[in-house]
Amino acid sequence: RIFRSATVTTHRRFPVNVTAMTTAKQNRSSARATTAVNASSAPAVLDLLQSLSGLFLGVFMWGHMFMVGSILLGKDAMYAVTRFFEGYYFFGRPYPIIVSIVVGVVFVVFIAHALLAMRKFPSNYREYREMKQHRNSIRHGDTNLWFIQAYTGFAMFFLGSVHLYVMLTSADLIGPYASSDRVWSQSMWPLYLLLLLAVEFHGGIGLYRLAVKWGWFEGRDVAHSRRNLKRLKWAITVFLLTLGLATLAAYMKIGIEHADRVGERYSPAAAMVTEPRGDVS
Repeated sequence: RIFRSATVTTHRRFPVNVTAMTTAKQNRSSARATTAVNASSAPAVLDLLQSLSGLFLGVFMWGHMFMVGSILLGKDAMYAVTRFFEGYYFFGRPYPIIVSIVVGVVFVVFIAHALLAMRKFPSNYREYREMKQHRNSIRHGDTNLWFIQAYTGFAMFFLGSVHLYVMLTSADLIGPYASSDRVWSQSMWPLYLLLLLAVEFHGGIGLYRLAVKWGWFEGRDVAHSRRNLKRLKWAITVFLLTLGLATLAAYMKIGIEHADRVGERYSPAAAMVTEPRGDVS
């Protein structure tokens, strides 16, 4: 072999540029390193998206509970809240399409969050059995909460999809009478009862685990902060479950009283809104 400058001549007399070979090797190494970094960052990005979508849905459900709970203040109060979200007080007339758009966005986030969460579910019975054995062996409270969250999340995917589809396609049928008719006369109250339990347990545990995971509200004594956070979580869950059950009972009561007039729309007692459409919202 005769070396000339940076070129090597082999016994087959094929010139090989040493500098080019070295550069190509470095480029390949750099590409592999970049690919490895991108691959390793993908789970973190997906985890962040799962956290953000869960936070959005959790906060939305808390707000939603107070909206539907307005029925406890009276039919007129619920009617006014419905009209507000239909844009009546901004545009001078109700636009149920606004509600449909909001529900559509929530539905998309709901499905995306479910798909992201499924990454952490056991993919077969063997994995589930091993996870369950691990849970039983360590007897850790937060691990038990994860299992509850997984079970309720699985139930929510079916129960929540039904409710969101109904709201997406029937946004003009929200109101004191229309909603109560749906709950009682259309026999939706068993679904709403199960959905209420699943949402409040799943959402409460999820927001608690988010706070723990990202270190929110964490003081100097981490263990003490976590205990206080868990107490707050259960207090909020009990409060929202009580509010939800009372709200569902109110819609059922109105639905029973209105069962012989299904389809009739509510008109406010005080003429704060003048519309021929009643409670079509």
